[in-house]
Formats: sequence, C-alpha cells, structure tokens
Amino acid sequence: MAIIDRSAAEALIQEQIVTEIFQKPVEDSTFLRLARRMPDMTSNQTRIRVLDTLPMAYWVSGDTGFKQTAEQAWDNVYINAEELAVIVPIPEAVLADASIDIMAQVTPRVREQFGRMVDLATIFGINKPASWRADIITTARQAGNNVTGGTLTYDNLLGEGGLFEKVEVGGNAINGVVAALAARAKLRGIKTTDGLPIFKADSMQGVTNYALDGAPVYFPTNGGFDPSVALMIAGDWNQAVYAIRQDVTVKILDQAIIQDPSSKAIVYNLAQQDMIALRVVFRMGWALPNPVSAIDAGRTMCPFAYIEPTTAVTTQKVTFTVTDGATSPAAIAGAKVEVDGVRKITGADGKAEFNLRKGTYAYKVSKKDATTVTGSVTVAAAAVNEAVTLK
Repeated sequence: MAIIDRSAAEALIQEQIVTEIFQKPVEDSTFLRLARRMPDMTSNQTRIRVLDTLPMAYWVSGDTGFKQTAEQAWDNVYINAEELAVIVPIPEAVLADASIDIMAQVTPRVREQFGRMVDLATIFGINKPASWRADIITTARQAGNNVTGGTLTYDNLLGEGGLFEKVEVGGNAINGVVAALAARAKLRGIKTTDGLPIFKADSMQGVTNYALDGAPVYFPTNGGFDPSVALMIAGDWNQAVYAIRQDVTVKILDQAIIQDPSSKAIVYNLAQQDMIALRVVFRMGWALPNPVSAIDAGRTMCPFAYIEPTTAVTTQKVTFTVTDGATSPAAIAGAKVEVDGVRKITGADGKAEFNLRKGTYAYKVSKKDATTVTGSVTVAAAAVNEAVTLK
C-alpha cells in the first residue's frame, strides 16, 4: 500500500540542532598557575638583584686576636619579555551566517594555546625563545636532579635518592608536583608490602587525594606536559618567577594584509576580500634566580627534580676546560661556567661538565679578577669539548 514515508517527506522534516557546543573546558598554563608572579614589566627587560655570595664569620683567638674580614656580593638575573601571537582570519560572510558567536569561541581557545606554549617552553624548553634561560628540565638535569628507571615507585618518589630528596638536598621544600594524566593510574597502583594501595585507602569508593608528602599533584590536560621527557616533575615553584609585559590582548583587524611568514607573499587582503582577522598577543618573561644559601654556596643546585621515562631523552656531554692562557696553560679552579643561565663551578682540573640536548647554547665563564668570556656552543650528535681562556 502507498504511504508517505520518511524519504518522501524528507524536505518537510526539520533538523534539530543543539545550540550547545560540546568541548572540553579551557585550561590555562600550569607554569603560570604555580610559579610566582612578579610586578608587571615596564620595558622588554627586567633586572632582578640576587644574592650571590654570603659573608663568613670567624672565631677570634684569645683576647687580642685579629678579626678576619668577609665579603658579600650580588648578581643580576634578567627577565626578557618575548611575544606569543596569532592571527585568525575569518570571512565576514561566515561570521554573519553563523548561528553562534565565532569570536567568542575562538578567543578562549587561543588563550589555552598560549598557556600550552608557555608550559612547553618554560618547563621543557620546546620552542623556547632564544633570549630565555634554560628550561626547568635542562636546569634540573645539570644539577643531577633526574631520577632514572622510568617507573613511579614509592622509592623513586619519596625514598632516599628519589624525586623529593633531589630537591630537598638543595635546601628547597617541594610545594607542587606536575605529571601527565596517565600517571594517576601509576600512583593508584603503588602498594604497600602488604599489597594495599597507598592512594586508595577507601578501596575505590571515594575520590583519590593526589598529594605527595603534603604537596598537591597537578595533572595538566592542555597539551603542555611532555611525558616523553619526564613522567613527573616536583619542585619549589615559588623559586620560579615570571612577569607580564603585555597581558593577552585581542584586536580585530579589517584593513590589513596578511603575509605568509616564509615567502612573504600576500595571502589575504582583508578589505578587498571582505574579511576580518582576530589578532591575539601576549608578552611575558620568566627567570629562576636561584639565590645563594648556606646549603648551596655556589648556586649550582636546582629547586626542581624530575623522573625520566624508560627511554630518556638523548643528551650529549659538554665539557668546558678553563685555563689561564699561559705558555704552559694551568687549569683554573673555581671559575663560574653558566650555560643559558645554569651555573657550574670548575674543579681542580679546570673542568665543568654539562649534559645538554641538541641545540645551540650561550655561555659565560667568569672568575673574580679575571676577564669574563662569552660565547656559544652547538650540541648535535656527539660530545663537545670547549676550551676557554681566562686572563
């Protein structure tokens, strides 16, 4: 029998569209959440004065003994502002025809990407601006604050030689831990010698409190944590500071041209093509001042540590050999070798060793009453030896 079925009446059936856009919540930068914010920058560079040398005190021998002298010194650490920016072109006809405010949807997602880029640069050194100091992972690696093994066990976390001790031996107290979301399962799987889970005392019925020795554990989901470099990072985040030169600023362009960054060819002419473009800009910088302390007299320790994955990121040994430049060169002990802001002190043999990933690094070698030497070293697929002469 003949009927009017769905195919015959398809043109008359109205499609229902849900107005809500299903998407994950916007997540901001983990680094900006945990690090300490300094006053906003008034130029592209801010100087921080940092205590570099502590004075000494001496017992006096007898009633007429001579009192000894002591010195105290300060150093400069700089925050250099760098810019994150993006332009999002949109045809005006698309904006007019859309049933949802496209601009309101784009802006928070751009902010999220800014946070992701900040985390990757400051914590992992990925696409880091050239003027910024070494990232947290690189800095911790030079201090020996990397835990090998690729597993999250009780000993690797809280035991002797574990993640927490690496930070504490430098006189720093951990106030925050950051890990990939997949690390939650590994933490839940840690058991006592009796086979009982440490993080699930209520046998799976309640919400797990993810904290280690009182320090909260954060699991970022903005894409700013790289588990191929570190499984978990712990540290005193108050020691990392940042300052904002220009907060996230949104500007709508309608008379500009947009060029390809590589070829410089004009891609869009906004006025001619009836388009607008959303330009979003953010400028900030950061530093790890690492002031001298009674425990860290040479400022060579690091307030952060991390657990490496099973296959650690490849690094190469970079050895600086500092001599006096005489006819028969003598090694200089006690020279300060700084690579991208990470300091080491030369030993009796005049050597200081770094473990660096592929890239080009700026260095500075100095010692009191000697001329400071600056330069750069490029790390590729082999160990590097850099000879430096101080006069």
